[in-house]
Amino acid sequence: MATIYHDKDANLKLIKNKTIGVIGFGSQGHAHAQNLTDSGCKVMVGELSGSAPWKAAKKAGLTVASAEKVAKASDIIIMLVPDTMQAKIYHESIEKNLTAGKMLMFAHGFNIHYNQIVPPANVDVTMIAPKGPGHMVRQNFTEGIGTPALVAVYQDASGKAFEKALAYGKGIGSARAGILETTFAEETETDLFGEQAVLCGGVTAMIKTAFETLVDAGYQPEIAYFEVCHELKLIVDLIHRGGFKFMRYSVSDTAEYGDYTRGPRIINDDTREEMWKILEEIQNGTFAREWILENQAGAPAFNAFRRMEADHEIEEVGEELRGMMPWLK
Repeated sequence: MATIYHDKDANLKLIKNKTIGVIGFGSQGHAHAQNLTDSGCKVMVGELSGSAPWKAAKKAGLTVASAEKVAKASDIIIMLVPDTMQAKIYHESIEKNLTAGKMLMFAHGFNIHYNQIVPPANVDVTMIAPKGPGHMVRQNFTEGIGTPALVAVYQDASGKAFEKALAYGKGIGSARAGILETTFAEETETDLFGEQAVLCGGVTAMIKTAFETLVDAGYQPEIAYFEVCHELKLIVDLIHRGGFKFMRYSVSDTAEYGDYTRGPRIINDDTREEMWKILEEIQNGTFAREWILENQAGAPAFNAFRRMEADHEIEEVGEELRGMMPWLK
Protein backbone atom coordinates (compact mmCIF):
# COMPACT_ATOMS: atom_id res chain seq x y z
CA MET A 1 0.00 0.00 0.00
CA ALA A 2 1.13 3.52 -0.73
CA THR A 3 2.52 5.78 1.98
CA ILE A 4 0.43 8.95 2.17
CA TYR A 5 1.59 12.28 3.64
CA HIS A 6 -0.51 15.22 4.83
CA ASP A 7 -0.03 18.80 6.00
CA LYS A 8 1.29 17.73 9.39
CA ASP A 9 4.09 15.77 7.68
CA ALA A 10 5.39 18.66 5.58
CA ASN A 11 7.44 21.68 6.67
CA LEU A 12 6.82 24.69 4.45
CA LYS A 13 9.71 26.56 6.12
CA LEU A 14 12.14 24.39 4.15
CA ILE A 15 11.28 26.27 0.94
CA LYS A 16 10.01 29.66 2.20
CA ASN A 17 13.49 31.17 2.08
CA LYS A 18 14.09 29.76 -1.40
CA THR A 19 13.36 31.28 -4.80
CA ILE A 20 11.14 28.94 -6.79
CA GLY A 21 11.31 29.14 -10.57
CA VAL A 22 8.20 27.88 -12.36
CA ILE A 23 9.10 27.19 -15.99
CA GLY A 24 5.88 27.55 -17.95
CA PHE A 25 2.64 29.34 -17.07
CA GLY A 26 0.22 26.92 -18.70
CA SER A 27 -2.30 24.56 -17.12
CA GLN A 28 -0.13 23.36 -14.24
CA GLY A 29 2.25 26.31 -14.17
CA HIS A 30 -0.34 28.97 -13.42
CA ALA A 31 -1.72 26.92 -10.54
CA HIS A 32 1.66 26.10 -8.98
CA ALA A 33 2.95 29.66 -9.25
CA GLN A 34 -0.15 31.27 -7.73
CA ASN A 35 -0.66 28.66 -5.02
CA LEU A 36 2.98 28.88 -3.93
CA THR A 37 2.76 32.68 -3.88
CA ASP A 38 -0.37 32.54 -1.74
CA SER A 39 1.48 30.16 0.59
CA GLY A 40 4.11 32.84 1.18
CA CYS A 41 6.81 31.52 -1.14
CA LYS A 42 8.98 33.63 -3.44
CA VAL A 43 8.11 32.71 -7.02
CA MET A 44 9.44 33.61 -10.45
CA VAL A 45 7.89 32.47 -13.74
CA GLY A 46 9.92 31.54 -16.80
CA GLU A 47 8.12 32.29 -20.06
CA LEU A 48 8.69 33.53 -23.60
CA SER A 49 8.76 37.34 -23.57
CA GLY A 50 5.57 38.90 -24.90
CA SER A 51 3.69 35.60 -25.21
CA ALA A 52 0.14 35.12 -23.93
CA PRO A 53 1.35 33.11 -20.88
CA TRP A 54 3.93 35.85 -20.16
CA LYS A 55 1.16 38.46 -20.16
CA ALA A 56 -1.09 36.24 -18.03
CA ALA A 57 1.65 35.79 -15.42
CA LYS A 58 2.28 39.55 -15.37
CA LYS A 59 -1.44 40.19 -14.96
CA ALA A 60 -1.45 37.77 -12.01
CA GLY A 61 1.17 39.98 -10.35
CA LEU A 62 4.05 37.54 -10.70
CA THR A 63 7.69 38.23 -11.55
CA VAL A 64 8.30 36.97 -15.09
CA ALA A 65 11.54 36.55 -17.01
CA SER A 66 13.18 34.23 -19.53
CA ALA A 67 13.69 30.60 -18.52
CA GLU A 68 17.44 31.22 -18.40
CA LYS A 69 17.17 34.18 -16.02
CA VAL A 70 14.68 32.35 -13.82
CA ALA A 71 16.88 29.25 -13.64
CA LYS A 72 19.90 31.33 -12.71
CA ALA A 73 18.05 33.16 -9.92
CA SER A 74 16.14 30.18 -8.50
CA ASP A 75 17.01 27.60 -5.86
CA ILE A 76 14.17 25.32 -6.93
CA ILE A 77 13.27 24.96 -10.61
CA ILE A 78 10.17 23.07 -11.72
CA MET A 79 9.62 22.14 -15.37
CA LEU A 80 5.96 22.69 -16.22
CA VAL A 81 6.15 23.12 -19.98
CA PRO A 82 4.89 20.23 -22.19
CA ASP A 83 7.01 17.06 -22.19
CA THR A 84 7.95 17.57 -25.83
CA MET A 85 9.49 21.00 -25.07
CA GLN A 86 11.29 20.19 -21.85
CA ALA A 87 14.55 18.72 -23.17
CA LYS A 88 15.15 21.64 -25.54
CA ILE A 89 14.45 24.27 -22.86
CA TYR A 90 16.54 22.37 -20.35
CA HIS A 91 19.59 22.13 -22.60
CA GLU A 92 19.31 25.73 -23.82
CA SER A 93 18.37 27.55 -20.63
CA ILE A 94 18.38 25.41 -17.48
CA GLU A 95 21.37 23.07 -17.53
CA LYS A 96 24.11 25.70 -17.34
CA ASN A 97 22.37 27.33 -14.37
CA LEU A 98 21.96 24.15 -12.31
CA THR A 99 24.62 24.81 -9.72
CA ALA A 100 25.31 22.61 -6.70
CA GLY A 101 22.58 22.57 -4.07
CA LYS A 102 19.67 23.48 -6.35
CA MET A 103 16.62 21.28 -6.85
CA LEU A 104 15.17 20.39 -10.26
CA MET A 105 11.52 19.34 -10.14
CA PHE A 106 8.98 17.81 -12.49
CA ALA A 107 5.25 17.07 -12.52
CA HIS A 108 5.74 14.02 -14.78
CA GLY A 109 8.72 11.71 -15.02
CA PHE A 110 8.92 11.13 -18.80
CA ASN A 111 12.05 13.13 -19.61
CA ILE A 112 14.02 11.90 -16.60
CA HIS A 113 12.93 8.27 -16.86
CA TYR A 114 13.73 8.07 -20.56
CA ASN A 115 17.01 10.01 -20.23
CA GLN A 116 16.01 13.01 -22.32
CA ILE A 117 17.19 15.14 -19.40
CA VAL A 118 20.23 13.99 -17.42
CA PRO A 119 20.84 16.40 -14.50
CA PRO A 120 24.24 16.86 -12.86
CA ALA A 121 24.92 14.72 -9.78
CA ASN A 122 25.15 17.69 -7.39
CA VAL A 123 21.47 18.72 -7.56
CA ASP A 124 18.30 17.21 -6.12
CA VAL A 125 15.82 15.85 -8.65
CA THR A 126 12.25 15.40 -7.43
CA MET A 127 8.64 15.28 -8.54
CA ILE A 128 5.30 16.59 -7.36
CA ALA A 129 2.55 15.40 -9.70
CA PRO A 130 -0.97 16.66 -8.86
CA LYS A 131 -3.66 14.19 -9.88
CA GLY A 132 -5.85 16.77 -11.53
CA PRO A 133 -5.74 19.51 -14.19
CA GLY A 134 -4.20 22.85 -13.26
CA HIS A 135 -7.47 24.75 -13.03
CA MET A 136 -8.67 22.29 -10.39
CA VAL A 137 -5.35 22.53 -8.51
CA ARG A 138 -5.92 26.28 -8.34
CA GLN A 139 -9.66 26.15 -7.62
CA ASN A 140 -9.29 23.58 -4.85
CA PHE A 141 -6.53 25.64 -3.25
CA THR A 142 -8.61 28.83 -3.23
CA GLU A 143 -11.53 26.91 -1.70
CA GLY A 144 -9.35 25.70 1.16
CA ILE A 145 -9.06 22.11 -0.01
CA GLY A 146 -6.39 20.36 -2.05
CA THR A 147 -5.72 18.14 -5.04
CA PRO A 148 -4.01 14.80 -4.26
CA ALA A 149 -0.50 14.46 -5.67
CA LEU A 150 2.38 12.03 -6.07
CA VAL A 151 5.87 12.69 -4.68
CA ALA A 152 9.08 11.04 -5.86
CA VAL A 153 12.82 11.49 -5.52
CA TYR A 154 15.12 10.56 -8.40
CA GLN A 155 18.30 12.08 -7.01
CA ASP A 156 19.04 13.17 -3.43
CA ALA A 157 22.20 15.28 -3.46
CA SER A 158 21.33 17.35 -0.38
CA GLY A 159 20.02 14.57 1.82
CA LYS A 160 16.79 16.54 2.17
CA ALA A 161 15.29 16.18 -1.30
CA PHE A 162 12.20 14.32 -0.13
CA GLU A 163 11.46 16.77 2.66
CA LYS A 164 11.79 19.74 0.28
CA ALA A 165 9.57 18.09 -2.33
CA LEU A 166 6.96 17.40 0.35
CA ALA A 167 7.15 21.04 1.41
CA TYR A 168 6.56 22.07 -2.21
CA GLY A 169 3.52 19.78 -2.27
CA LYS A 170 2.23 21.55 0.82
CA GLY A 171 2.84 24.89 -0.86
CA ILE A 172 0.53 24.06 -3.75
CA GLY A 173 -2.11 22.65 -1.40
CA SER A 174 -1.77 18.96 -2.20
CA ALA A 175 -0.83 17.94 1.35
CA ARG A 176 -4.32 19.04 2.42
CA ALA A 177 -5.72 16.10 0.44
CA GLY A 178 -2.80 13.67 0.57
CA ILE A 179 0.53 13.10 -1.18
CA LEU A 180 1.36 9.53 -2.18
CA GLU A 181 4.97 8.37 -2.35
CA THR A 182 6.10 6.79 -5.63
CA THR A 183 9.11 6.67 -7.98
CA PHE A 184 9.82 8.36 -11.30
CA ALA A 185 9.62 4.97 -13.03
CA GLU A 186 6.30 3.99 -11.47
CA GLU A 187 4.67 7.39 -12.09
CA THR A 188 5.82 7.54 -15.70
CA GLU A 189 4.96 3.99 -16.69
CA THR A 190 1.55 3.87 -14.97
CA ASP A 191 0.63 7.32 -16.30
CA LEU A 192 1.41 6.36 -19.90
CA PHE A 193 -0.32 3.01 -19.54
CA GLY A 194 -3.45 4.61 -18.08
CA GLU A 195 -3.61 7.12 -20.94
CA GLN A 196 -3.09 4.52 -23.65
CA ALA A 197 -5.03 1.52 -22.35
CA VAL A 198 -7.97 3.26 -20.67
CA LEU A 199 -8.33 7.02 -20.26
CA CYS A 200 -7.66 8.14 -23.83
CA GLY A 201 -6.79 5.26 -26.14
CA GLY A 202 -8.99 2.53 -24.72
CA VAL A 203 -12.06 4.64 -24.04
CA THR A 204 -12.11 6.54 -27.35
CA ALA A 205 -11.48 3.37 -29.38
CA MET A 206 -14.30 1.56 -27.58
CA ILE A 207 -16.74 4.46 -27.99
CA LYS A 208 -15.93 4.88 -31.67
CA THR A 209 -16.19 1.15 -32.39
CA ALA A 210 -19.52 0.87 -30.56
CA PHE A 211 -20.83 3.92 -32.45
CA GLU A 212 -19.75 2.43 -35.80
CA THR A 213 -21.35 -0.92 -34.89
CA LEU A 214 -24.75 0.66 -34.23
CA VAL A 215 -24.64 2.94 -37.30
CA ASP A 216 -23.54 0.08 -39.57
CA ALA A 217 -26.46 -1.96 -38.18
CA GLY A 218 -28.84 0.76 -39.39
CA TYR A 219 -29.51 2.72 -36.21
CA GLN A 220 -29.63 6.52 -36.28
CA PRO A 221 -26.22 8.13 -35.59
CA GLU A 222 -27.79 10.54 -33.11
CA ILE A 223 -29.27 7.69 -31.05
CA ALA A 224 -25.96 5.82 -31.21
CA TYR A 225 -24.10 8.88 -29.95
CA PHE A 226 -26.41 9.28 -26.96
CA GLU A 227 -26.14 5.61 -26.00
CA VAL A 228 -22.39 5.02 -26.32
CA CYS A 229 -20.83 8.46 -25.79
CA HIS A 230 -23.07 11.04 -24.13
CA GLU A 231 -24.20 8.81 -21.28
CA LEU A 232 -20.64 7.75 -20.47
CA LYS A 233 -20.21 10.83 -18.27
CA LEU A 234 -23.14 9.75 -16.11
CA ILE A 235 -21.49 6.39 -15.47
CA VAL A 236 -18.01 7.83 -14.89
CA ASP A 237 -19.40 10.36 -12.43
CA LEU A 238 -21.03 7.54 -10.44
CA ILE A 239 -17.78 5.54 -10.40
CA HIS A 240 -15.82 8.64 -9.45
CA ARG A 241 -18.19 9.28 -6.56
CA GLY A 242 -18.45 5.79 -5.10
CA GLY A 243 -16.62 3.17 -7.15
CA PHE A 244 -18.05 0.34 -9.25
CA LYS A 245 -20.31 -0.74 -6.39
CA PHE A 246 -22.08 2.64 -6.24
CA MET A 247 -22.41 2.79 -10.03
CA ARG A 248 -24.00 -0.67 -10.11
CA TYR A 249 -26.31 0.27 -7.26
CA SER A 250 -27.39 3.37 -9.20
CA VAL A 251 -28.16 1.79 -12.58
CA SER A 252 -30.96 -0.63 -13.45
CA ASP A 253 -30.73 -4.34 -12.65
CA THR A 254 -30.77 -4.98 -16.40
CA ALA A 255 -27.73 -2.74 -16.90
CA GLU A 256 -25.97 -4.33 -13.93
CA TYR A 257 -26.56 -7.86 -15.26
CA GLY A 258 -25.31 -6.82 -18.69
CA ASP A 259 -22.21 -5.37 -16.99
CA TYR A 260 -21.36 -8.68 -15.31
CA THR A 261 -22.13 -10.96 -18.25
CA ARG A 262 -21.18 -8.97 -21.38
CA GLY A 263 -18.35 -6.73 -20.15
CA PRO A 264 -15.83 -9.62 -20.01
CA ARG A 265 -16.69 -10.47 -23.63
CA ILE A 266 -15.54 -7.00 -24.70
CA ILE A 267 -12.51 -6.75 -22.42
CA ASN A 268 -11.41 -10.37 -22.81
CA ASP A 269 -8.18 -12.39 -22.77
CA ASP A 270 -7.12 -10.93 -26.14
CA THR A 271 -7.57 -7.42 -24.76
CA ARG A 272 -5.64 -8.32 -21.63
CA GLU A 273 -2.78 -9.73 -23.75
CA GLU A 274 -2.65 -6.51 -25.77
CA MET A 275 -2.57 -4.46 -22.57
CA TRP A 276 0.49 -6.43 -21.46
CA LYS A 277 2.14 -5.66 -24.80
CA ILE A 278 1.39 -1.96 -24.41
CA LEU A 279 2.82 -2.01 -20.90
CA GLU A 280 5.95 -3.79 -22.12
CA GLU A 281 6.46 -1.14 -24.84
CA ILE A 282 6.25 1.53 -22.15
CA GLN A 283 8.62 -0.29 -19.80
CA ASN A 284 11.30 -1.06 -22.40
CA GLY A 285 11.22 2.41 -23.94
CA THR A 286 9.70 1.44 -27.31
CA PHE A 287 6.85 3.95 -27.01
CA ALA A 288 9.15 6.70 -25.74
CA ARG A 289 11.56 6.25 -28.67
CA GLU A 290 8.65 6.22 -31.11
CA TRP A 291 7.19 9.44 -29.67
CA ILE A 292 10.56 11.21 -29.48
CA LEU A 293 11.39 10.33 -33.12
CA GLU A 294 7.88 11.35 -34.20
CA ASN A 295 8.43 14.82 -32.76
CA GLN A 296 11.93 15.10 -34.20
CA ALA A 297 10.42 14.41 -37.63
CA GLY A 298 7.83 17.17 -37.21
CA ALA A 299 5.00 14.89 -36.00
CA PRO A 300 3.63 13.84 -39.44
CA ALA A 301 1.81 10.73 -38.20
CA PHE A 302 0.49 12.51 -35.12
CA ASN A 303 -0.96 15.34 -37.21
CA ALA A 304 -2.45 12.88 -39.70
CA PHE A 305 -4.14 10.94 -36.88
CA ARG A 306 -5.48 14.21 -35.47
CA ARG A 307 -6.98 15.28 -38.82
CA MET A 308 -8.46 11.84 -39.53
CA GLU A 309 -10.08 11.48 -36.12
CA ALA A 310 -11.48 15.03 -36.23
CA ASP A 311 -13.33 14.11 -39.44
CA HIS A 312 -15.01 11.01 -37.99
CA GLU A 313 -18.82 10.95 -38.11
CA ILE A 314 -19.09 10.75 -34.32
CA GLU A 315 -17.49 14.21 -34.06
CA GLU A 316 -20.00 15.73 -36.49
CA VAL A 317 -22.97 14.13 -34.76
CA GLY A 318 -21.63 15.04 -31.33
CA GLU A 319 -21.16 18.68 -32.25
CA GLU A 320 -24.75 18.89 -33.48
CA LEU A 321 -26.20 17.25 -30.37
CA ARG A 322 -24.07 19.23 -27.94
CA GLY A 323 -25.58 22.33 -29.54
CA MET A 324 -28.84 21.24 -27.89
CA MET A 325 -27.19 21.32 -24.46
CA PRO A 326 -26.46 24.95 -23.49
CA TRP A 327 -25.48 23.87 -19.97
CA LEU A 328 -22.27 22.37 -21.38
CA LYS A 329 -21.04 25.88 -22.12
